[in-house]
Amino acid sequence: MGDPKKQRKKYETPKFPWRIDILETELKLVGQYGLRNKRELWRHKTMVSKFRGIARSLLGMSAEERRKLEKQLIDRLRRLGVLPKAAALDDVLDLTIEDILERRLQTLVFRKGLAKSLYQARQLISHRHVAIEGKRVSSPSYLVLSDEEPRIGYAPTSPLTNPNHSIRESVKATVETKPTVKPKTRG
Repeated sequence: MGDPKKQRKKYETPKFPWRIDILETELKLVGQYGLRNKRELWRHKTMVSKFRGIARSLLGMSAEERRKLEKQLIDRLRRLGVLPKAAALDDVLDLTIEDILERRLQTLVFRKGLAKSLYQARQLISHRHVAIEGKRVSSPSYLVLSDEEPRIGYAPTSPLTNPNHSIRESVKATVETKPTVKPKTRG
């Protein structure tokens, strides 16, 4: 079992950590999605590789077993908003790390225009100014379900609910002056 005080690693590190192409792509993703460190990136990469590994193992099963487990996997990824409604097992094999990173609360808060940068979005979430369905969430890496996405907003007791708050005015000014970049969507 292990010591309950000692957390286990939830990620796998790269096999060749000092290859320049790996370092560059990791650094680009860390900056693009406002991640705190590479461990956050590795955790999400491990998640994608586990989903893809499950999908590969399903390909070798009999039809009866495969049908049930394939439905469970695809339904879970649909609820996360990673796969479209008419997805198949091949779509699971095509998953990328960006698909998962787009579903993080930090990214969605920025994309909805509640913060003027990814780093400010992380700060607002950490300081408990962001809520989903009125419930505060303090983890920037929380993976938002597709039905929770429209319910992201400021926490009811946060001072940011005031439309004249200085942060909201600066966000509004930033959004008006800069064109928004739409993320790629699946389905």
